[in-house]
Amino acid sequence: MPQSLAQIYLHIVFSTKERRPFLHNQAIRDEVYHFLGGICNNLGCQVLRVGGVADHVHILCRLSRTISVAELVKELKRESSHWLKTKSTDMAEFFWQSGYGAFSVSPGHIEALLNYIVKQEEHHRKETFQEEFRRLLTKYGLEWDERYVWD
Repeated sequence: MPQSLAQIYLHIVFSTKERRPFLHNQAIRDEVYHFLGGICNNLGCQVLRVGGVADHVHILCRLSRTISVAELVKELKRESSHWLKTKSTDMAEFFWQSGYGAFSVSPGHIEALLNYIVKQEEHHRKETFQEEFRRLLTKYGLEWDERYVWD
């Protein structure tokens, strides 16, 4: 087959360093979501939704056939971190955590995930980021070592 085709929906989750609530300001948070979505799109990874709360983000996108998950996340973090540090002196100490979660999503589950990302504020009134991340790792059948998941 001479043509390469792919449709891989990807749910990416990562937090701020030490889960510090750098994104507490809703206006900054909305700008970050828009910026992260722009990075995805510029890398050929069509963004469907970006959301989160003060200490972490969720990104749902279609993974381009020309970039790896690791490259995508590296660029998302690198470009957005650099950009955020230019926004205000309050962001001078901003960093994303070094790790991330990336999960493939069935096309039949896209609508539910879009809704889940939109309702992050409501969701996190009941569950911390760490509880949520552990639940996602369990749901997707991943094993992890607590010593290396958090930074």
